Amino acid sequence: MKQAARSGCPINLTLEMLGDRWSLIVIRDLMFGNRRHYRELLKRSEEGIASNILADRLKRLEAAGLVSRRDDRSHKQKAIYSLTEGSIALVPLLAHMGGWGVRHTTASRELSVRAEILEEGGPPLWAAFMEELRHLHLGAPAPRESVFSRLQAAYEAAMAAPRE
Repeated sequence: MKQAARSGCPINLTLEMLGDRWSLIVIRDLMFGNRRHYRELLKRSEEGIASNILADRLKRLEAAGLVSRRDDRSHKQKAIYSLTEGSIALVPLLAHMGGWGVRHTTASRELSVRAEILEEGGPPLWAAFMEELRHLHLGAPAPRESVFSRLQAAYEAAMAAPRE
């Protein structure tokens, strides 16, 4: 049974939807890691999400309209998870959170590089990334340039670089 909201405040309502320990991490992994299957989300989680928690968060996010699920035609028991327009609209929020985390926490270099690129690129880059996410997750036309590829290449280069 769903509980009533504590208030009608938009910040409160957003926190009630996304403010648990794992929901934004699952969205992040779908968004920046293009992890579309349950097993990818589970096995490639930097934070080590438990299988029962992942299953619960995917159900919650789907019920909230932030993630969609469809059967994978290549395998009877697999599903493909996609971002919805509502979760794609979180790009600016995640960019701000990442930038804040780079400045005010002890984030690792390799896991900070995408946040730094998004912060430097600002709203024009966020809009281009959202356009590409609409292509990847919603079937919209492909953009001319790939922000995802740029972010992924920077991440892979940071991962391959010698640690200080």
